[in-house]
Amino acid sequence: MTTLLEQINDPSQLRALSRKELPALADELRQMLISSVSKTGGHLASNLGVVELSIALHYVFNTPDDRLVWDVGHQTYPHKILTGRREAMANLRQSGGIAGFPRRTESEYDAFGTGHSSTSISAALGMAVAAQQLRSERRAVAIIGDGAMTAGMAFEALNNAGAMNANLLVVLNDNDMSISPNVGALNNYLAKLLSGRFYNVMRQGTEKVLGVAPPILELAKRAEEHMKGMMTPSTLFEEFGFNYIGPIDGHDMEVLVTTLTNIKELKGPQFLHIVTQKGKGYAPAEDDPGKYHGVGKFDPENGTGSKANNATGKPSYTQVFGDWLVDMADSDYRLVAITPAMCDGSGLNKFQEKYPERYFDVGIAEQHALTFAGGLACDGIKPVVAIYSTFLQRAYDQLIHDIALQNLPVLLAIDRAGLVGADGPTHAGSFDLSYLRCIPNMLVMVPSDENECRQMLTTGFQHEGPAAVRYPRGSGPGVEVDTALTSLPIGKGEIRRQGKKIAILAFGSMLTESMKAGETLDATVVNMRFVKPMDVELLCQLAAKHELLVTVEENALEGGAGSAVMETLQENRSHTPCLRLGLPDTFIEHGNTEAMLAACGLDASGIINAIRQVAGIEEIIPQ
Repeated sequence: MTTLLEQINDPSQLRALSRKELPALADELRQMLISSVSKTGGHLASNLGVVELSIALHYVFNTPDDRLVWDVGHQTYPHKILTGRREAMANLRQSGGIAGFPRRTESEYDAFGTGHSSTSISAALGMAVAAQQLRSERRAVAIIGDGAMTAGMAFEALNNAGAMNANLLVVLNDNDMSISPNVGALNNYLAKLLSGRFYNVMRQGTEKVLGVAPPILELAKRAEEHMKGMMTPSTLFEEFGFNYIGPIDGHDMEVLVTTLTNIKELKGPQFLHIVTQKGKGYAPAEDDPGKYHGVGKFDPENGTGSKANNATGKPSYTQVFGDWLVDMADSDYRLVAITPAMCDGSGLNKFQEKYPERYFDVGIAEQHALTFAGGLACDGIKPVVAIYSTFLQRAYDQLIHDIALQNLPVLLAIDRAGLVGADGPTHAGSFDLSYLRCIPNMLVMVPSDENECRQMLTTGFQHEGPAAVRYPRGSGPGVEVDTALTSLPIGKGEIRRQGKKIAILAFGSMLTESMKAGETLDATVVNMRFVKPMDVELLCQLAAKHELLVTVEENALEGGAGSAVMETLQENRSHTPCLRLGLPDTFIEHGNTEAMLAACGLDASGIINAIRQVAGIEEIIPQ
């Protein structure tokens, strides 16, 4: 027997269902999510929480003509399933498969590509104004979580939107912060009432009638606000110029559909507040939504992960950082740790438990995180900012203006540098070496193994200026970590293998594969360690004794470490040829990290083949 979900290949078929059938569809969709994600891995808890909302939005709005913009985008699996990608979920986040985030090139139903937080209101406002300019009746809807509302960009967009008369709906999915009282029957009733045609016609009519007597109109508005304020949450969003409706139960399909249908008929900026539960309908995710935010493959019967997820048994770089942070805090009372809402992902759990008064989660506010760190550094505190490479991009001006320009001692522990596998281009740390090394006063380090990562963190923390240590996702080569807090000589690389004619200059994560290539080619292999400052003395020695220098980095070639080497050689009048290997000038799609690096020519075979082609050697190793 065909299920309701199997009958839906696009939202027009969803809209053909009766309202009474929608709860059953939600149950089927939730079960499919659990089954599908258990096989592929991905984001689970957040998607389980928006099943009813996803159905209701596509049921009420005429997608894809009406635009849905999902903030962050990790909660769009139900949206993807309802928009013709049900079968494609089997290859979610895998090479050649669909992305884990909205992609404009993937579907006409993905109105805006997202992956970073707090962009939805700005983008949806742009679409609403575009419709206004083109005299179109098309609607624009931004769906944003309470966590994403902590970012300044969201409030910048709200402030701007409230001053316009565009037909924009912002849906606040409140599932964690508990910024509202518990949702009950009264709130649901009021939401339907406040979004209804009668109330809003009366509201607009009153404004027209009393418009000739401004003091009376102002009094009426104040009375309305006080009445709504007594029965509903804060009028904060009303102050931004939105018509606030809610909070309502985000899992009550009838209330959702009725309220959205009413709002669709309203003009101007509207704000709907819904309350949902992360992990809804799956007990393990309900009990621990953080654990089931992003998961590997797991057994849906009991929620346990597959053994393959922990095959290496080696500590990750994130764990190495977390352990170092606690040890360094034990030895220096000035250390504080800052994270923009990535405690677990950045390895701060142990530190938070041991030193809660020295731990600061500033929310999804990367710009604030860096300037806050700068202020702390001004007055004798030693801040460590734990941040993903891709998220540091959002605070670039603050890094330059508020930290580097003033030469403040702030340590950046940059996780997820380089390619990040299934999360794809929105989360890849492909550009940090390029955008960091051009900033004056910066110290930029790239560890090649776990122990070196710990040493570089110590070096950066003890440095009297801004410093950055960038390390990849996952585990390293498995080097034993010395528990001592040892620093390294700044700006000094090391020769790991002495060879002939060719010198391979490896940066960070590329050392292991470079050593394999060096053995095959009998090449010198150097662990460069520092991108800024460069080891000028070592570079000049290598250039004088070798016929070809080869730089290898897990970063964009444009402006990266290889470019720094070539600039140094030119400044020192060296004419030794230099071959640069790194990430190509394109956004690299999601997939298996090892396969992605191999496709970029950054495994041992790729390095060997590239060198042999440049050196005029015919033999090519098959990929």
